[in-house]
This record gives sequence, C-alpha cells and structure tokens, in this order.
Amino acid sequence: MFTHITVGANDVEASRKFYDAALGALGHEPGSGPDAKGRYWWRTRMGAFAVGKPIDGEAACHANGGTIGFAARTPEMVHAFHDAGAAAGGRSIEDPPGERNGPFGKLYLAYLRDPDGNKVCALHRPG
Repeated sequence: MFTHITVGANDVEASRKFYDAALGALGHEPGSGPDAKGRYWWRTRMGAFAVGKPIDGEAACHANGGTIGFAARTPEMVHAFHDAGAAAGGRSIEDPPGERNGPFGKLYLAYLRDPDGNKVCALHRPG
C-alpha cells in the first residue's frame, strides 16, 4: 500500500543515529545519504523510510496521533529496537515492550518517540 514514509527532523544527524540504531536492531542496514535534499533513506523491497529537514524550510514537528510501525520478525527484535532506539536518543513511551491483546489478536509491541517526537513502534505478530 505504501511506497515510502518521510518524517521531518530538526537535527538530521541525531535522527539518523536514532534510526540506524533502532532499525538496525530489526535487521536493516544503516540509512544511505544524505541525498541532494539532505535526507537519509532506509530502503527495503517493501518500501522506504526517510528523515530530513522539511523542504519548505519550516521547523519539523511530529504528527500528534500518528504512529509509524516497523515490522519485527521476533519478540526479541522488538526489545532490541526499543533498547537501541532509547540508547540512541529516543524516549520510551506507553507500556514497556511486550505482548498486547486486542481486536487484532496478539501483538508484540514497543513504542518510542524519536528525537523530534515522532511516535514509532516495532511490531511482531506471533504465529
């Protein structure tokens, strides 16, 4: 459904460090870049994710109520995402990493805020 997601960053290097750590814990290579517009990109066969200063020159701000979810192959990867992201300038939010039961069945989740306040999570869907 999605080709790419881009979030704004006021300190692109701090965001690159955060996402290299958090996404690296999910098995992704470090972001490439910066491109001609100063963005870093993490690409997979399923789509791409990028961070960079807003093109309009205004300050970056987070989407209140928005969440970006990254797939994790195992519950251990969810924990690794959380711990690596928190150690690289992110902030742990909501409940600690773990299993949740809800309308979509059992999910294993961890939530963070990146250095600019964007809400991100790692999600594993057990067997």
